[in-house]
Amino acid sequence: MTMRGIQVRGRKVFMRKLFAVSLVVMLFLSGCAWFKKAPMVGASPEALYRRGYDDYQDGRYKRAVESFQRLKEEYPLSNLAILAELGIADAYFSDGEYGEAEASYEDFITLHPTNENLPYALYQLGMCHYKQLASIDRDQTETLSAKKEFEALVTRFPDSKFSFMAEKMIRECKKRLAEQEFYVGSFYFRQKKYLAALKRFEVIARDYANLGLDYKVGFFISEAKRRLEEQEAAEKKKK
Repeated sequence: MTMRGIQVRGRKVFMRKLFAVSLVVMLFLSGCAWFKKAPMVGASPEALYRRGYDDYQDGRYKRAVESFQRLKEEYPLSNLAILAELGIADAYFSDGEYGEAEASYEDFITLHPTNENLPYALYQLGMCHYKQLASIDRDQTETLSAKKEFEALVTRFPDSKFSFMAEKMIRECKKRLAEQEFYVGSFYFRQKKYLAALKRFEVIARDYANLGLDYKVGFFISEAKRRLEEQEAAEKKKK
């Protein structure tokens, strides 16, 4: 090989090495952009809904909420966004987060007053209150709220299958309220405050008939009246 050929070959080798070094420098100066992970492509509404549905079915309620919430925010115009709103409420409900579920069902009812799932949302709203019922010796605000929601459902959608279920729950709420009245009446009766006790028992007889308390309520009404008469007679003798 001639001296000129050796020089040409050496120049080519040098240029290849220089190109390689330059490439490394360019990558370094650009923050190694070529080695960065490609941005995640957004999931479709269908994929997000399926993910949320699967998580819900498997009891991963918090993850279900995340998927449904993402669907709702990223695809607000999708038909699945409405179902995602119900999915969020259902996931909270199944997770025992009844306050969050209540707010979510109320939002759905307000935003979608003509949606076909409205009877279901109304029923679930009542159940949010029912799940928080206190014992009969405590305040019955949640019982009254549950009864109110169930009655509203029956009034608005009397032919819905959820109204049929709501009627059963109304009976359960009335029974709880009657038991609370009986608990208070019995307390007054034991304290010999027969007039106060009688008023409570008469409320049960008037507002909560045919709930399984009729016989004993009837007995205590008669007994309270009898003892009131005895008290009055004793007071007259003292005068």
